[in-house]
Amino acid sequence: MANIGELNPPTRLMLTPGPSSVDPRVYRALAAPIVGHLDPWFKVCMDETQVLMRQVFQTENRLTMPLSASGSGGIEASVVNVLEEGDEAIVAVNGTFSERMFEIASRTPAKVHKVEAALGKAVDPEEVRRIGKGRKIKLVGLAQGETSTGVLTKLDGFRKVADEFGALFVVDTVASLAAVPLHVDRERIDICFSGSQKAMSAPPGMSPITVSPRAEEAMRARKSKVQSWYFDLTTAMNYWGKERLYHHTPPISLIYGLREAMRLVVEEGLENRWERHTVNQLALIAGLEAMGLEMFVKNPAERLVTVTAVNIPAGVDDAKVRAQLLDEFNIEIAGGFGPIKGKIWRVGLMGYCSQKPFVLLFLAALEKTLLDQGFRLAAGAGVGAAIRSYAHAESAAVAR
Repeated sequence: MANIGELNPPTRLMLTPGPSSVDPRVYRALAAPIVGHLDPWFKVCMDETQVLMRQVFQTENRLTMPLSASGSGGIEASVVNVLEEGDEAIVAVNGTFSERMFEIASRTPAKVHKVEAALGKAVDPEEVRRIGKGRKIKLVGLAQGETSTGVLTKLDGFRKVADEFGALFVVDTVASLAAVPLHVDRERIDICFSGSQKAMSAPPGMSPITVSPRAEEAMRARKSKVQSWYFDLTTAMNYWGKERLYHHTPPISLIYGLREAMRLVVEEGLENRWERHTVNQLALIAGLEAMGLEMFVKNPAERLVTVTAVNIPAGVDDAKVRAQLLDEFNIEIAGGFGPIKGKIWRVGLMGYCSQKPFVLLFLAALEKTLLDQGFRLAAGAGVGAAIRSYAHAESAAVAR
């Protein structure tokens, strides 16, 4: 029989598109004693978790809770709860995860239309308007942050189109919540979901979701049962609502971790957090470009601050660079997948990982790795450019 030793995973700097490195204070929360999911103390913890979640989403929605699932579970819950036979929907697709929303929606009895943009670009809301013209569209869905390509989609144009259709507006914020400006109520998002493991720097396994009263009404008006029992929000809410009726056994420790992660978000302040992510990405991009690397997303206004997609230069081996970063520096970044596999690196600066020391460390490590691959660049160019970017940001902050 094999002798299995004590679990001892390495400590990595997770500069990936998710999961990100977990804040040490969240680790402490994860180690707290488990109580029963119907324990009176835990019910108070649940109340606090929902209060914090409403603050992070910037909403007053009654139906606001964490699903016991990854972000993909959030996608599923968002579309299957409102789509049924006879409905039509439009999903804006510009990468793998917005494609996943389309795929899940297509498994409902509804008729689902796809509006696509080239990888590295945001979908044009005018295309959504064109496809939906003359149709009775019930749902318009998109990803605010497309993790697979590092693209940010501005929401305003799509909200206007959804209004014209009288459609529910569904937004995936898995890669953007707590890093990109978001006001669920002000922007009138009907269903918004996210993931715990990205900019909130908690472990994977929870999908915060919030549902507007209008979307709740659409769920109550269904003619048929939701095709998923587990993700039926009308029954799941019985546990997270006032009744606290048993639905399933939730991951107690993950809820502890999410609660603490959201507490840290609120403690820092959403605006401060949004600014921090922007400043660190600008420094990262300045450093990468000074090293002679090009960004995959050409339009700066469409770059997602949490995931920076970088074109891999000719003659450089994608897998070797990532392996060396991991083996020599304990830094993990991600490659592309699908049609851009081997063509881009994806560098995540999310939550706890969006820090000046980590940006400078990564740029220095990448420089050494690229030089070992025979890529020519000026020594110290990346770190120097990033330092100048930080100095500029600090001067601008003082001027304000």
